[in-house]
Amino acid sequence: MHQPILILMAMEAEAAPVGEALKLGPPQALNPQLPSRVRIGDVSGSATILVTHGRDDHFGVDAIGTQPAAVTAWAAATHYRPRLIINAGTAGGFARHGAAVGDVYLSDGPVVYHHRRIPLGAFEPYGIGSYPSMEAGPLARALNLKLGRLTTGDSLDLSDADARAIESSGASIKDMEGAAIAWVASVLSVPFLAVKSITDLVDAPHPTADQFMQNLDHAVSRLAGVMPQLIPLLATPA
Repeated sequence: MHQPILILMAMEAEAAPVGEALKLGPPQALNPQLPSRVRIGDVSGSATILVTHGRDDHFGVDAIGTQPAAVTAWAAATHYRPRLIINAGTAGGFARHGAAVGDVYLSDGPVVYHHRRIPLGAFEPYGIGSYPSMEAGPLARALNLKLGRLTTGDSLDLSDADARAIESSGASIKDMEGAAIAWVASVLSVPFLAVKSITDLVDAPHPTADQFMQNLDHAVSRLAGVMPQLIPLLATPA
């Protein structure tokens, strides 16, 4: 297989519509020791691989968050040796930065964490992180998408400390996987791009969990509509 585009997604509810939109094959095991699932296909002459974290057998839910994201990203990237890693999925946005539910963002600038607080000299910037994402301005203009700095944490809700960290970083989209995957991409020297559809407005008065459940289908539908347009712009002939 020529160097593929690797798409990493957390939840099956997000991945299934995207896999269908890209006309990828059925899910199969990635690694016998991991719950991760992989779909493989060809999009505009480029091998395209979509991997989900899979289902946590103990708790019976999708394995979301930074820990499964990093392990799955490493397993998939070292196995398939991609030329580009995309973290696609849903995220929270901020009305004060112009976000609306269903907007699709491409990552802009370094990806950071907002929940790894280590006030211990040089460990403090390490905790925040700074992992590069590819220049996405031309893609955003071509597809009429938004650009935003991505920040990652392992909680769906937002603590006061998290809010201060996000404000300090200048981030405008918030997820639970991106920085972990961007770190793996940086370690392996593979370009990284995040593609995030907004399910909830972090600065809205309604609880995040309620917004997420209410808007998930709409946000995923928007993401599934964008991905078949995006991948051909990233593809090169096999």
